Amino acid sequence: MNMHQYYPVDIVNGPGTRCTLFVSGCVHECPGCYNKSTWRVNSGVPFTQQMEDQIVADLNDTRIRRQGLSLSGGDPLHPQNLADVLKLVKRVIAECPGKDIWMWTGYKIDELTAAQREVVDLINVLVDGKFVQDLKDPALIWRGSSNQVVHYLR
Repeated sequence: MNMHQYYPVDIVNGPGTRCTLFVSGCVHECPGCYNKSTWRVNSGVPFTQQMEDQIVADLNDTRIRRQGLSLSGGDPLHPQNLADVLKLVKRVIAECPGKDIWMWTGYKIDELTAAQREVVDLINVLVDGKFVQDLKDPALIWRGSSNQVVHYLR
């Protein structure tokens, strides 16, 4: 998996103060996407064990309390990202008690493959659906267009 950006302290992509990882790779290529540079799976830089360790350390850092981890992109549920995202999500659950995990994807929850579902079954909140420029609404919270749905899973 490749990644584009990691924010160890973020207050925009989900509630509270969070760690946010933007991964590479998106098959949806939504017109009007604000993050087109993440579409190619080989863009960005490799997501390393060192970066995974840093995310876990940041989530557990008591100097700046984080509510959780946000995963965006690109698309964390892109087939090329699934193995690394699943590994990261499992590790955060095991090593970062009390932290929630939010994820943004262009896939709809009822269209997920078994492998994608394995990841989604572990997270707290999924924001699903492609961005639709004609439905863009800046007043929406946690989503860019009104067709997207915020699923509070646990």
